[in-house]
Amino acid sequence: METVSENKCFGGMQGVYTHASDVCACDMTFGLFLPAEAQDGPVPMLWYLSGLTCTHENAMVKAGAQQWAAEHGIALAFPDTSPRGDGVADDEMYNLGKGAGFYVNATEAPWAANYRMWDYVAEELPRVILNDFAIDEERQAISGHSMGGHGALTIAMAYPGRFASVSAFAPITHPSQSDWAKKPIHAYLGEGKVDWVRHDACLSLRENGFAGPMLIDQGTADQFIDSLMPEALAAALTETRHPGTLRMQPGYDHSYFFVSTFMEDHVAFHAEALYG
Repeated sequence: METVSENKCFGGMQGVYTHASDVCACDMTFGLFLPAEAQDGPVPMLWYLSGLTCTHENAMVKAGAQQWAAEHGIALAFPDTSPRGDGVADDEMYNLGKGAGFYVNATEAPWAANYRMWDYVAEELPRVILNDFAIDEERQAISGHSMGGHGALTIAMAYPGRFASVSAFAPITHPSQSDWAKKPIHAYLGEGKVDWVRHDACLSLRENGFAGPMLIDQGTADQFIDSLMPEALAAALTETRHPGTLRMQPGYDHSYFFVSTFMEDHVAFHAEALYG
């Protein structure tokens, strides 16, 4: 693993690191914020999965999460959203290819060679971070924005007991019924071959449930709201009687201005679960 940069931040350290990924068959970059408490021993960690067109850097510099994480003594992991490199397949559409891994393991050409973001985020990167940094493996939580919200919800429900809590900002909630979200997933996995219970938060909640607390924020002025389908997740929460909270935030759009506004709430929400 190579250190790209390390900057002191709210008493802790914001680092950026690269490593050779066996899963994605390319070099991958991630951000990791360690609070001051990590100097004395392992600390709990919150994963943040970013959305379409983002890299590890967007949330790291725009979400304002470090201040609140430092107050609670929590580490923050910022993975990339896709494999990278000249030899990695890409597409001119913003919702397919680089920056748009959708947190699935692609099985279709030309994507299958590198686009294995489910295994990268859920299996490989945790091993890398846990092996090299002072992180408490038994205290993890996960969050994400948009495509990353989709990833956070589906991964959390697929790994019972791993994550103390899950939250999302404007997540893609029901891709099996959203043409906009369905198309790239079909490209990666093949039409008619998708395990939608695994990759659709509404279906996964009904089938698998989630034992911990859940917090969802969605802006009412979000330009993608019809494709995100928050009403479908609200219905799934009601049907399963899950004690999750879905908040419709009046006038907020899909941007990081929205994310940063409610980031304090989300970090405090996860801190309560991680220390509870």
